[in-house]
Amino acid sequence: MKYALFPGCVLEGAAAEAYTSLKKVCEKLNIEIEEIPNWTCCGASHAQGVNDLAALVINARNISIAEHMGLDIMTVCNTCTLQLRTAKMRLDKDAKLKEKVNSILKESGHPYEYKGTSKVTHFLWILDEHPELLAGKVVKLLNGVKIAAYYGCHILRPQEVMDHGDGKHPEYLERLIRALGAEPVWFDASRKCCGFHAQLAAEHDVLTVTGQIVDSADRAGAMAIATPCPLCQMQLDMYEPEGRHAVHSQAQVPILHLQQLVGLALGLTKEEVGFNRHVSAQEKLKIG
Repeated sequence: MKYALFPGCVLEGAAAEAYTSLKKVCEKLNIEIEEIPNWTCCGASHAQGVNDLAALVINARNISIAEHMGLDIMTVCNTCTLQLRTAKMRLDKDAKLKEKVNSILKESGHPYEYKGTSKVTHFLWILDEHPELLAGKVVKLLNGVKIAAYYGCHILRPQEVMDHGDGKHPEYLERLIRALGAEPVWFDASRKCCGFHAQLAAEHDVLTVTGQIVDSADRAGAMAIATPCPLCQMQLDMYEPEGRHAVHSQAQVPILHLQQLVGLALGLTKEEVGFNRHVSAQEKLKIG
């Protein structure tokens, strides 16, 4: 099983631990990944507001490189998944738009045209669709560990674009948590947006939401929050102290990247999955 990896900007920088842990987990699961060469930022849900056509072109370019590699694309970022899949859906449905985008790619000197042959999927979806990948490899069952499953909004909506499971009542992250031997816990704020993309524009409101999410998971008895989105992880981990202050909470909950949780169940240590890079609640993690 091999994929063209679209890491996205965050994994190349601020969330480097998400990248290193992904590579180690994929190696243990026999998932071969090859990074898309010369990829560019997906636009991070903002570029289309400035220039919609430019946002389409950059994502068509990214996908076309994977097509040239002969591989489907795997991402580990909800927002990257949404941007790539949105571009693909629009281009595959509109021949004239596809022709226009390919014309721009050619004029810019890009050697490949967008064809629409590579699928775009998420690491979490791959694990959900292929439970056999974990068979016999979970060496440290997380028995008694209560995990709050926090999807993040961009992996769920819009349903017609993301199209994996039930966008309103998803269960596949909980399913994976159970497969690792842990117990998923329901918490009131499990479907709230973390607010990452509005942090600068509405800081107080976003910090309030951050605090509500962590406090809700803590009240539900969660020992950690696991999320498939590095942007959500960054928001909840980096701003957990400010979030506590905003909602007058005492909650301190470790925030794990999905691949870190999987890695711990596969026998990797906290150091090997990069947990030492986290900002909040390091001493609270009782796994690994």
